[in-house]
Amino acid sequence: MKINNILFVSPLNQEIQNLIENYELEKKFRYLTEDELRDEDLEWADAFVSFKTRSSYDYSKVKWVHSLGAGVDSFIFKKDWNEDVILTRTICSFGQRISEYCLSYLLKDLQFHDQFLYLKSTKNWEPLTPNMLNEVKVMIYGTGEIGQKIAQVLSFFGVEVYGVSRSGKQKEFFKEVCTVDAHFSLLNQMNYLINTLPLTEETEYLFNKDIYKHVSNIGFVNVGRGESIRESDLLQALEFGQVRFAVLDVFGEEPLPQGNVLWEHPNVVITPHISAVTTSSEAVECFVGTLENLEKDNPLHNRVDVKKGF
Repeated sequence: MKINNILFVSPLNQEIQNLIENYELEKKFRYLTEDELRDEDLEWADAFVSFKTRSSYDYSKVKWVHSLGAGVDSFIFKKDWNEDVILTRTICSFGQRISEYCLSYLLKDLQFHDQFLYLKSTKNWEPLTPNMLNEVKVMIYGTGEIGQKIAQVLSFFGVEVYGVSRSGKQKEFFKEVCTVDAHFSLLNQMNYLINTLPLTEETEYLFNKDIYKHVSNIGFVNVGRGESIRESDLLQALEFGQVRFAVLDVFGEEPLPQGNVLWEHPNVVITPHISAVTTSSEAVECFVGTLENLEKDNPLHNRVDVKKGF
């Protein structure tokens, strides 16, 4: 496939343009904000490159769409997609970054960071014996590249890691992988749940009272998509003690509105979608590599199966 005209729509356009120029690609580029984007730009372009867009566009006008992030739900979730248009996504250090993010909050809990901070504020000398990683069980939803990397990191420290995936196919670093329908019997054994799943019609509001009723006193970390959680059910699970604390990095609406009650909840940690930040250099490196593979008809390991949604 030959790509000549490439359209970037990103708030990081200036950084991206500076990096792209280092590659001396013999292509024509346009760098626009979403407010500047017009139909004639899509008609001009062979390729459309963006993190995510607020509006729906007719991507059938181009040959290739590339997401500068790992997620592609803004392009295809509950939208029609012309399968003649290739969709790819960025794959870089996401797995390592998210693994360290998750590990930090597990250790924070096991090592009683919050309790010792409180005891310091009250000048109270009260020894508490920290728990250990090799004493806990974790269920990871999603066993793709990110979920598998988290499993690798946690299992290195002795964590007993279980996985949930669409197929239930067994994978390295997981003691057991099962489907959503089959995993309920294991939930009462878990100490932590970690969601890495993409947003699809199957994963929308997956985390609801049907899951929480099988757990007690667990920690929950969401680094997948905000729309995978039914917030009202999570709040109820926190109230009932089914979920002891929740670490939320992603939300259905971002930035999270100031009026959202999650801000005030004492057992909820909120981070502003930073568990897997895409640096401009990594994004450009993946884009250029994908462009080269596309034009040489090489396999695209980062191509999205639009029917599956990831």
